[in-house]
Amino acid sequence: MHSSRRPGEPAAEDRPPGDAPGAPAGDTPGSPVPGLPAGSGAPALPSLGRLAATVERLRLEVRQAHAAADGRGVIELAKGVLVERLRCGPAEAARQLDSLAGQSNVSPLELAAEIVNQAAHDRLAEVTRTFLERTAADDPSLGVRLRTAESGALAAGDAQAVAESLLQNALAPLGATAVAVWAAGPDESLALAGCAGFPAGEAGRWRYVPPGVATPARRALLERRAVWFPSLAESGLPSVGHREVPGGGRVTVPAGTGGRIIGVLEICWPEPLEPQPPRVERQIEALAELCAHALETRPACGTALPAPPRDLVELVDLTDGLHDPALVLRPHLDANGRLADFRIHHINARFVDPAGRPRGVLAGTLLLEAYPLAADGGGLFDKVERVHATGEPFRAERMALTALVDEVPLTAVAGISVSRHGDSVLLIWRVQDEAARLASLLQHAQRLGRIGGFEENALTGEITWNDQLFDLYGLPPTAPPVPLAGLPGHAHPDDGNDIGRFLRALLHHRRPASAAFRLQRPDGVTRHIRVVAEPVLDEGGHLLATRGAYQDISAQHWTEVALAATRDRLAHTEQQAAERNRLARQLQHAIMPPTRGPFDVSDLRVSVRYRPAESDHLVGGDWYDTVVLPSGEVLLSIGDVAGHGIEAATGMVVLRNALRGLAATGAGPGQLLAWLNLVTCHLTDNVTATALCALYDPETRVLRWARAGHLPPVLLRGGRTAGLPMVGGLILGALDEAEYGEERLTLEAGDVLLMYTDGLVERRDGSLDESLNRLLTTAEGAAAVPLEQRLDHLLTHSNSDTDDDTCVIGVELR
Repeated sequence: MHSSRRPGEPAAEDRPPGDAPGAPAGDTPGSPVPGLPAGSGAPALPSLGRLAATVERLRLEVRQAHAAADGRGVIELAKGVLVERLRCGPAEAARQLDSLAGQSNVSPLELAAEIVNQAAHDRLAEVTRTFLERTAADDPSLGVRLRTAESGALAAGDAQAVAESLLQNALAPLGATAVAVWAAGPDESLALAGCAGFPAGEAGRWRYVPPGVATPARRALLERRAVWFPSLAESGLPSVGHREVPGGGRVTVPAGTGGRIIGVLEICWPEPLEPQPPRVERQIEALAELCAHALETRPACGTALPAPPRDLVELVDLTDGLHDPALVLRPHLDANGRLADFRIHHINARFVDPAGRPRGVLAGTLLLEAYPLAADGGGLFDKVERVHATGEPFRAERMALTALVDEVPLTAVAGISVSRHGDSVLLIWRVQDEAARLASLLQHAQRLGRIGGFEENALTGEITWNDQLFDLYGLPPTAPPVPLAGLPGHAHPDDGNDIGRFLRALLHHRRPASAAFRLQRPDGVTRHIRVVAEPVLDEGGHLLATRGAYQDISAQHWTEVALAATRDRLAHTEQQAAERNRLARQLQHAIMPPTRGPFDVSDLRVSVRYRPAESDHLVGGDWYDTVVLPSGEVLLSIGDVAGHGIEAATGMVVLRNALRGLAATGAGPGQLLAWLNLVTCHLTDNVTATALCALYDPETRVLRWARAGHLPPVLLRGGRTAGLPMVGGLILGALDEAEYGEERLTLEAGDVLLMYTDGLVERRDGSLDESLNRLLTTAEGAAAVPLEQRLDHLLTHSNSDTDDDTCVIGVELR
């Protein structure tokens, strides 16, 4: 039951009899329906209606009685304060309270709350004072509400009554409609100790929350702070009443005393919750402390809550029976009742201090006094404090423990176990010595390396295997180990000779030996194994035992097989590539030798220089041709097929021969390139190329020329050089239908015409115009030398860096 008296109303003992708030004067079981004025002519209620009105009136009286009792509790506290300060009796204190209330123009209940606040100086008084200082309009009823809630909580018989008192007296004025008080169990479970404002059926469904279920209350328990949820639906966490008010706001506050959390206070609002001012947050935290006091001293309604044991005899006996070092820690509170440290209450006989101190030195001291470096953030003290607050145990296989020995930090690695037992904490650690650490490292190394160790006693026949060796053999751990003499029966028959040599060297010649064999397991799997063993001899050279290890090298074996196969395929591929390059180079040199000429054609002197690529595998498709046609004209051509290798060489042969045959028709250079483009598109396999075609008429000394994406010729006349115009023309093989323009040039005696491929001028780090200008400058520098030396000079001073074939044709008119 809870009180319905509004904050600021006088208690029942301060009002005239029958003047109950909220009920009309003279309300009797036979009175009209509440809400209708007397004498309004309303029909008389049937018996059922009168019974309902009577029940409602009795409920109201009960609530008023509870409110009056809560108010009397505050007034009695104030009377006690006056008795102590005024040195008077209780009757005089009551008269003084009424007199002071009349002089202050406040109700006795409000004055009593103020007197208690001034005398207590506790959390509630602090919340009330801060609220009044930061509120624009003073609200003296706040102190009454909080002190009334405190009085009701202290006088309540169970946590259910505490929840009802908090909701009615302190939370309803804040707009809250429901409240739940959860009790935290030692296994992280939550029990609904009390609730108000929720339907009875909903509260029954949430009577118990098992460990591990995510709820708003568990968030506050694990995070050890107040958690605000503006909307419960948006958080996605279920809780009591989430179906009735899905979009409402909530706050969950851990309730604890002395640093130990023993429950959670959960408050529900019907609407989404806006950010609350700090004064409201502090008020709710103060109410959570009231809940903690109630949970610690009173059971939940209808449920016997697990109370922490006060006698440590059983825990101490348990600690003494452990085989690991263990400490029993008790919380140590400061003057304000807050957790400050943990006192070492008991140390078992197996305790080993990392600093080597005896048990008697540490017994009874504080944890941070004995191990001050445990206070580092995230260290041992933080783990113990969290376990004590939440009840959630902590385990760690490896954790650093640092102790000070003569101001020198000494660190040891230990396995840690921390658990809470009532209000005490059990701390267990096992310091890992060097032997245990090395054994652990060896075990992990054997597991990662798939190594199994064994030892076979030659005198008793006893065989010892580790777990990894049973796995290698495919045998269960309960199977008898296989002796070395029985090894041939588990190996592939083709490996019998190798195993025989291994056994003879080990058992008869008494020297270390090793062997690789194929192990045939009972499950039909064959593994490649390497065994290494050594004899153990006494002083007289007699065999005492053999010990060694098996290693699974299956992955290494198959890797070596795959690598060998890859090497074979790579060698075959390299051989094929070298053969193809050799054939391509032979084909290229057979058609175009590196040096040709000079030779005379009519009044022309022609010389050719061809420089292959520096790398043999980069056999290119550069080509040139000079031939006298049946018409008497001289065909001068040069080209470059894209790509390298045998494909480029064969493409070069096709285009060179096709152009020579087409030139016999007497067509001009533009038409010849158009026909050659058709040949490239239809008679070759995806070949593209550049070409320069020129026809010289000895009678008129006229040179007609056309280009298909190739660089134009260079003319040397009178010691000066100049590049011929860029006549339009696509590269060969780009389009089926392409047209090529022609240019005419009348040569003079002494003129030199240079035709070349791009390998002479191309650079990766410069533009084509810069390369052409450099070529013109280089050609002018060798104007006074013979034609052959001029071509050699061009190749020597070429700054091309593309590592491509280079072909240069020099034509001099005599």
